[in-house]
Amino acid sequence: MTIPEAGTFLGLARNTAYEAAAKGEIPTLEFGRRKVVPTAKLRAMLGLDPTGDCIHAAP
Repeated sequence: MTIPEAGTFLGLARNTAYEAAAKGEIPTLEFGRRKVVPTAKLRAMLGLDPTGDCIHAAP
């Protein structure tokens, strides 16, 4: 997801989200000049997926 989308999810304003990403408070990956937020790492950071693994086996 984009940094502004992650910011919206976290309740942050656009500029605040970019500042948090620059500080490393929001995890990002770089593809050339573009930075994106990996959803699996964001979910793990928020405690929504403690393993950091977004693939789960069916019970």
